Amino acid sequence: MSGIWVVLEERDGRVSRISWEAVAAGQKLAALTGLAVNAAVVDAQTESLAAEAAVKALSKVARVEHPLLAAYTADGTSLALQQFFEDEKPDYVIFPHSYQVRDYAPALAARLGQTLIGDVTAIGGGPVFTRQLMQGRLNGSYRHTGVGPCFVSVQAGAFRADTVEAGAAEVAVFSPLIEAAQLHSKPGERYRASAQTVDLASAQLIVGVGRGIKDADKIPLLQELATALNAELGASRPICDNGWLPLERQIGSSGQTVSPKLYLAVGISGAIQHLVGMKGSQCVVAINKDPGAPIFEAADYGIVGDLFEVVPALTEALKAAKQ
Repeated sequence: MSGIWVVLEERDGRVSRISWEAVAAGQKLAALTGLAVNAAVVDAQTESLAAEAAVKALSKVARVEHPLLAAYTADGTSLALQQFFEDEKPDYVIFPHSYQVRDYAPALAARLGQTLIGDVTAIGGGPVFTRQLMQGRLNGSYRHTGVGPCFVSVQAGAFRADTVEAGAAEVAVFSPLIEAAQLHSKPGERYRASAQTVDLASAQLIVGVGRGIKDADKIPLLQELATALNAELGASRPICDNGWLPLERQIGSSGQTVSPKLYLAVGISGAIQHLVGMKGSQCVVAINKDPGAPIFEAADYGIVGDLFEVVPALTEALKAAKQ
């Protein structure tokens, strides 16, 4: 067995942020098990991605390359990784829980006679993998007991990309045997997100807006605070459902998952569906006039008061501090 392997993804010519989160999960698993952690990149040309990964604390970086992998297909990726993992015989394989991984990883696990523990939010001793059920109302704990590799995908925001340790890794090339006849699907036009899409997942400072603001006319009040803080504006589901902010700013189980350094929750009660999306925040500050609001249980600091008094005072204090 060859320890832990993390499969990396490319975004805009670089290793994606969620892939580094998967590496952070791999390094945590390595600390728990004493196993070496490695990374694999899959494409027709992987030299630049491998070079980016080789400066992290990894034992090895594998370049899984074949001309037929130039355009992503689930058939090609799962076949290439099947051959690679049959050769390496890993103990654990970790993926970022992306749309692409959801497309091919279950097929890859099935090819190797395994199951996939998907959307993992925590890794504990044992090791035990935690994933959420019923939109975060319950946590399930899973342990791999079979023979062969354990396949795991980790939820965006569950592990911090900025905790990945630096180092130096050797780089090797693996060339799978793939024929065009084995690829039964054809790639279409690559998905392009809307130009207006906000990537809250990479934001370091976020002001979250909840239904406590009462109406859409109060949004500028919160935007002024976010601007003073150099933060992005996010929202709970009711705000977006009412059309007060666009859906791309929704945080929670049906929106984006975020892990900023600071999450300032304003007028947010703390429904579990929202907490699921911001639980990875390093520091949570809550402003709510209800001292019994569930958000205070998740907060590091709480301000019990009328947000229409607290927010303007906080905004002015931030502006004064910049002068």
